[in-house]
Amino acid sequence: MSFLKPSVLYPSLRWMPCQSWGFLRWPGLDGCLRLLVLFLLWSVFSELRYIPSSSMYPTLAVGDRVILEKATYYIRSPAINDIVTFQDPTELSRDKTANVFIKRIVAKEGDFVEVRHGFLYVNGVAQRENYIAERPTYTTNLTYVPKGHVYVLGDNRNISYDSHVWGALPVKNIIGRYVMRCHRPTNI
Repeated sequence: MSFLKPSVLYPSLRWMPCQSWGFLRWPGLDGCLRLLVLFLLWSVFSELRYIPSSSMYPTLAVGDRVILEKATYYIRSPAINDIVTFQDPTELSRDKTANVFIKRIVAKEGDFVEVRHGFLYVNGVAQRENYIAERPTYTTNLTYVPKGHVYVLGDNRNISYDSHVWGALPVKNIIGRYVMRCHRPTNI
């Protein structure tokens, strides 16, 4: 009876499947170019920011880091309940990083908005807002949202500097849309 020698059983190490796995090898020039294109697209169409105030509490807390994407509004119009970052509409500064706010869109162009008796009314209908910190203690007059504008409010209505103070926000001031929270600080 003849036995198989080890050299016959394992002629070389080429049989190992890890030798053919592409991710274990250096990517080469085409792989580096793909990574560069991916990085450029990420940096052009997204942004990482942190939340400096509690105006969006409880949805976003002070110190949260959020990812924003900037491409959506090239394809579609802003929608109700989108959380957006925007330049302060009361400032005439051309610096896009100065005075950037984050708020929730509650009404679009053509809508009538009013806050009374602790409720937000859009087109005369009280809105169910289970995401706000507490009901607003202020009242506003009936406001028409003009073409090319949206009405934005913070989720922490009573301390938020938003459309109830300065009026409708021009859509051209919108920088990006909130996509996700990266980090929520823990209380120590």
